Amino acid sequence: METQESKVTQEESTIEHVVNEDGRIYDPKYDIYRYPEDLEGKEIEFKEHDDKIRNYMRDIILGVNDGLVSIYLLVAGVAGANSPVKNVLLAGIVGAIAGAISMMAGEFISTKSQEQVFDAIIEEEKLHFKYFRNHEINELFDMFGELGLRGKQLQELVEKIAEDDDKLMKVMMTMELGVADISRRSPWKAMATVAFLFIAGSLPSVLPFFFVTDAIVGLYWATGLTSLTLFATGALKTLMTKTNPIKEGLEHLFIGMIGGGVSYLIGLAYGVTVA
Repeated sequence: METQESKVTQEESTIEHVVNEDGRIYDPKYDIYRYPEDLEGKEIEFKEHDDKIRNYMRDIILGVNDGLVSIYLLVAGVAGANSPVKNVLLAGIVGAIAGAISMMAGEFISTKSQEQVFDAIIEEEKLHFKYFRNHEINELFDMFGELGLRGKQLQELVEKIAEDDDKLMKVMMTMELGVADISRRSPWKAMATVAFLFIAGSLPSVLPFFFVTDAIVGLYWATGLTSLTLFATGALKTLMTKTNPIKEGLEHLFIGMIGGGVSYLIGLAYGVTVA
């Protein structure tokens, strides 16, 4: 015997597959007709946006690139001054640790400050809803009107949004202030990301000096490893930026090597002067 629950399930299943004359499929959740999905048989593969990585892309590139470049500049300058291997190694290790701590502090404070600004804007907007609600609603008419909505369609949409403060806040934050929940960042995650990748970025410049007895030989190895890593970082970045990997890799490499050359020459000049 068919139960009431199974009847309801069958009815919902039937409703979900109701198709109108345009080929659109009824969705009872929102009481709308959705367009049929068109993800198959295309020239490109459909991929969802990776918002978690996107929000911290700045920290990823900043951390690894700063670790690569700054520590390479440091060891290049110290090695160029004819310093013993142990001095170059010490400078690299101390520089990596100090740089990571500095990056952690700076990233945490800056990200937290930015989030506090967003929170303050939200609180200010809540006051606007309470004391200047008509003005805020009129702003919705302007924003959606600029998108091409007119007449009854515009009137109904704005009034529907204005019925609920949560809906109104989300729309105003996105359309008026350019801030969305999806773009909010954790200061702790930003701090950990930039510090970890700074240390990782410093390794190509520091590790060679554990295994050599001549600072210049160590610098050759550091230059090679850092160059490869700089190029790889620029190229891998294009998985998100969708730009040319060769161009981006060479850009990272060029910037790092120019800085390294200048640092080495300064150290060389200092070594000659002291000698």
